[in-house]
Amino acid sequence: MHSDDRLGLDIKQTEQVLMAAKTRALRGLGLTVAQYAALLTLREHPGISGAGLARACLVTPQAAAAVLKGLVERGLVERVDDDWNRNVRPAALTADGVGLLKDADELASAIEQRILDALTERERRSLRRLLEKCREAIVAD
Repeated sequence: MHSDDRLGLDIKQTEQVLMAAKTRALRGLGLTVAQYAALLTLREHPGISGAGLARACLVTPQAAAAVLKGLVERGLVERVDDDWNRNVRPAALTADGVGLLKDADELASAIEQRILDALTERERRSLRRLLEKCREAIVAD
């Protein structure tokens, strides 16, 4: 296959540019992209399981556990013990976590807004359809 026909490189380069921009933006808040993703997920799904958090953040369960531990140590997330099920410790944002997430989300959203601003509404819908088609083609095997 000729290199001009390889879309994987284009997709990966775009992802790397996006993640690098978010990394730079979040660094000033002392957050990694993974930590930001975890905070965002916990805001939307308080009490989500560790496995659910890992799936939502597209990381391994071990990585999600390490991210969660760091967020707890910083006082951004709290975990509650359950007397009935000692293996389950639901996690939720603290007030500090909510505040930091607000700041982080403004920075990350501004980066994604630049992408949206570069595309028409029709192009956005088309891009989403094309990316979904790519995902389906990959997993169809």
